[in-house]
Amino acid sequence: MHHHRAKNSRTLIALKPLYLVVASLFINPAYAEKADEINLAPVVITGNPFGASLDELVVPVTVLNGRELSLRRASTLGETLNGIPGVTATQFGPNASRPVIRGLDAERVKIMQNGVGILDASSLSFDHAVGIDPLVVEQIEVVRGPAALLYGGSAVGGVVNAIDNRIPTEKINGISGRTEARFGGAENQRNGAVVIDAGNGQFAIHADAYKRKTDDLDIPGFAVSSRKNNADGTLQENKDKLVNSSAEGDGGALGGSLTFDNGYIGASYSTLYNNYGTVAEQAVRIDMNSDRWDIAGEFKDFGNYEPGNTGLGSIINRVKFRIAHTDYMHKELDGGVVGTTFSNRGVEGLLEAGHAKIGPVSGVVGFQFNNTNFSALGDEAFVPNVNSQNKAIYVYEELPLGNAELKHKITFGGRLGHTSVDSKENANFGAGLNKSFNPNSYALGGLYNIDKNWSVTSNLSHNERAPSYFELYANGPHLATGQFEVGNTNFNNEKSNGIDVQLRWKDAKNSFSIGAYYTRFSNFIALINTGNDIPFDGNILPEAQFTAVPAIFKGLEAEGRFNVANHIDFLLRGDYVHAKDTRNNQYLPRIAPLRLGAGLHYALNGFSARLDALHAFAQNRTAQNELATDGYTDVSALVAYKLGFIVNTGKLNIELFAKANNLLNQEIREHASVLKDIAPAGERSFQIGARADF
Repeated sequence: MHHHRAKNSRTLIALKPLYLVVASLFINPAYAEKADEINLAPVVITGNPFGASLDELVVPVTVLNGRELSLRRASTLGETLNGIPGVTATQFGPNASRPVIRGLDAERVKIMQNGVGILDASSLSFDHAVGIDPLVVEQIEVVRGPAALLYGGSAVGGVVNAIDNRIPTEKINGISGRTEARFGGAENQRNGAVVIDAGNGQFAIHADAYKRKTDDLDIPGFAVSSRKNNADGTLQENKDKLVNSSAEGDGGALGGSLTFDNGYIGASYSTLYNNYGTVAEQAVRIDMNSDRWDIAGEFKDFGNYEPGNTGLGSIINRVKFRIAHTDYMHKELDGGVVGTTFSNRGVEGLLEAGHAKIGPVSGVVGFQFNNTNFSALGDEAFVPNVNSQNKAIYVYEELPLGNAELKHKITFGGRLGHTSVDSKENANFGAGLNKSFNPNSYALGGLYNIDKNWSVTSNLSHNERAPSYFELYANGPHLATGQFEVGNTNFNNEKSNGIDVQLRWKDAKNSFSIGAYYTRFSNFIALINTGNDIPFDGNILPEAQFTAVPAIFKGLEAEGRFNVANHIDFLLRGDYVHAKDTRNNQYLPRIAPLRLGAGLHYALNGFSARLDALHAFAQNRTAQNELATDGYTDVSALVAYKLGFIVNTGKLNIELFAKANNLLNQEIREHASVLKDIAPAGERSFQIGARADF
């Protein structure tokens, strides 16, 4: 542990500029009359390889950045996104929470960092945190629905792409950055971050550092629900406090790029440390480290594309590449003693080329690959060591239609892949096995503008996903979920067909969208309780087996923003998922209930205020051996005040804010959480913070 204490000291030194910058804002500033803030326009790269705006995307995409992201930041990626229509979270206590999109989680939701997948162990187990900290993320893009064509064959549920600008992609002249600090909340968090970008027009550098620390989470009442107490007699102990839910972590990055008029090339190094309690086991903490090296580049606007030109520009007009190498490891400490060590090391990358127009058609062709080595050693090593390799080529094409006033388009994509998942010989798992799959996916979409205000989009898709290493090879006790998990090496590709339709309306400051989707799986790989009991270490664990079942997922999503008066906006949102195993007409587990929300947002000059409410209905449509969940109403509020300053001929913007969460002090239990009956969300709490752009 001495290594980590030294590392924390270095991070504290790196964070000194954060506090110096905040302090400098109050030393002889010249007040600027209007407190403008730096808010970059969203550049959507996840939903479309051409960087199209949100209004031009066929698939539903949500983008969070700038001030809106800053005010939504939570301790985990899952909780930061929870509440976006269609998005819930696994919520394994306050420290490990992965996004769930349209009822799909784990491998079916691909989490990326700057367009390249992260390597961690978060999809293997709900108690494993995601290897990204929201404190230093500049923008988060969420694709709801199949995005497997461009970003990996497993992404049949959606994609979350966290963008941190650690490799600058554009020319920078001068110095800019941001700082944030916040204190309080149900977990008594103490967080700080600083991000700096600098350049001379040719060379750009980026540096960031952060540190966070939290105590055990304060909760309203008992950790164990009354439903679980009545069902199996589990005692309702530990009132008002979620035991073993504290955390501390830090990290940072340094990157640089050579920037040109038509592109960039650069590299970065980043590190992340996280130590947190696992909640499910009161003596177990996870000690996590992840180091990542990235290189990336993009060049566009090659030469002259005029007909007859035989140069490179007549074939290719843009090339980009991204490669990341990750060295991830976490140790599960039981009473301070290492019980199990998980490691995931590997490389992932892509090479993509945009071709010159073929008639009116624009498109890209790409090659994507990864090679990872996963290993687990110790008492909870319920999967063997595995080498996984994926290779795929993909194509995405757009055909514009319509006229200058009403633009329409048709999109087409295809992906051909090859996956190998090879286990290593192990005394507990037997001889090694070599399994290979050829998942192929296709999609056809369209955007039709009815008039200047109304538009409709639709996307038809066929998706195939190779089974993951744990779905194939799991065979052992998984104490975090309290089950003995068993995989199946005879699985084939998981296949699904789906349709997604969305109706959109926009008029000046007002907007509204409503969408529906329907996805049919011929062999959905689900973890199903068999009813058998397995003895382990003096205990009895229920057996849960990965099983391929026919399944249907369908649902609705809606959101709207309406300017009802000067400086006042009224917001609406809602989502609903219905998911069944159609083999025996049983509901699938951990599917979130109907949620409806509304809010009022007020802003005038530098002052703003918000009041938001989200009501989740009771979930009584449960799988076998799954408890129902009561509904709740989560009311939150925020007030903020922005100030502008001129210091040393530069512009500084500072915003002070205060947030209140769970104002009604409800017992909030997320049905999507495997720990919902022993780990509720936090009680009524208040948090203060400051953020600055310079």
